[in-house]
Amino acid sequence: MKAIGVIPARLHSIRFPKKILHLIEGKPMVVRVYEKARTAKSLDDVIVAIDADETAEALKEWKVKTVMTADDHVSGTDRVYEVVTDMEVDVIVNIQGDEPTIDPQLIDELVMQFEDDSIVMATVAGEQMDVENIYDLNTVKVLLDTEGFAVNFRREPVPHEIGGYYPHMGLYGYRKKTLEQMTNLAPSENEKALKLEQYRAIDNGIPIKVILTEKVSKGIDTIDDLKLFERA
Repeated sequence: MKAIGVIPARLHSIRFPKKILHLIEGKPMVVRVYEKARTAKSLDDVIVAIDADETAEALKEWKVKTVMTADDHVSGTDRVYEVVTDMEVDVIVNIQGDEPTIDPQLIDELVMQFEDDSIVMATVAGEQMDVENIYDLNTVKVLLDTEGFAVNFRREPVPHEIGGYYPHMGLYGYRKKTLEQMTNLAPSENEKALKLEQYRAIDNGIPIKVILTEKVSKGIDTIDDLKLFERA
């Protein structure tokens, strides 16, 4: 089984512009993610999907493997698929460029799910939901069915669901055909309204297997997240 990791690296993120290039101990954030992902035993290659010459220039000295992609993609998923369109690959892992503490073993655990032929898409969530994060709109929460598949994702909690939430981590694995299918679908109403692209799968009947782990890390989505990271 051939697996490729792709890190979508849009430069002009809304909540934290140019966060992928923010220096953490002298090294751009996305480079730290790339170096972590490269140590995952399950990945045959790791590519950073960039969309700006500024990013290409900033990453030159770090010997990061990049592919220039269109700057008008609706989502990171679409950007990932542009990279792998012509590749012979079985599983693609979408790795967020703002998670510099990602555990490479978690990537390996995700790829292992695809040894089960029935799994077409998978993601990760933490085993426990911290009370203080339930009402945090920047903490995406996932509700599972009895077989460990995602029922829905929330930013704002729904009272009767609160006891069933797990903190979601934006790490995804797809079979190539599934990724192709998703990118050929229009963004769903839930995806557009909630700014959660995983709804494109759920709203179109694509099952998302969720593995629970102690290794979940929180992405640096905002300046406040960065301050918390730097204090840790």
